[in-house]
Amino acid sequence: MAAWKLPLIVAAIALPIVAGFLLAGPALGTALGAVAAVTILLIAASQRPRGPLGELPSDGRRHVLLVVTCTVEEPGAVSAVAREAELEGQDREVEVRVLSPASIGFLDRWATDVAGARQAAQERLVTTVAALARSGIEAEARVGDEDVVQAVEDQLQSYPADRVVLVSTRAEEDGGEDRAAAELSARLRADFRHLVLNP
Repeated sequence: MAAWKLPLIVAAIALPIVAGFLLAGPALGTALGAVAAVTILLIAASQRPRGPLGELPSDGRRHVLLVVTCTVEEPGAVSAVAREAELEGQDREVEVRVLSPASIGFLDRWATDVAGARQAAQERLVTTVAALARSGIEAEARVGDEDVVQAVEDQLQSYPADRVVLVSTRAEEDGGEDRAAAELSARLRADFRHLVLNP
């Protein structure tokens, strides 16, 4: 943060409170102080840390994290994923983990009904891991947070990956995967790829 910004922020918080005390007394000054405190808390709660994500593996093996927001089942899609993750013809041992974020709907989130979203993510995982196994690629499976970046960050706490591949389709119209891909590309220490499959 630039040196001049901090005094400006402090003045923006303090001046209305002081003015409220001087012009209308303790009632208005206290109310403005409470509004300023709540505003600061809301802004702080909405901020996410933007530092680098993950540590690179140090055991000499390759670790690949595949993040699938769609089912990877067709042989062509599996081949495209294997190429993007460089899983074909490897000399070194490769450990693969498939992560499927649970896509929770707005109403389900409010009703705290996440069972359906987790089941859909598990079904996506089972199908994808089975398709990879048919191609000779063994993988672990995990269900993650609905936020793709948060799901990746959670996995990288215990799984140091040297390559992360986000697999999505253009059928996902909200653009969430593109935003997640941009953030992951900027923050990941590991090599990052975004593979877009035809739906």
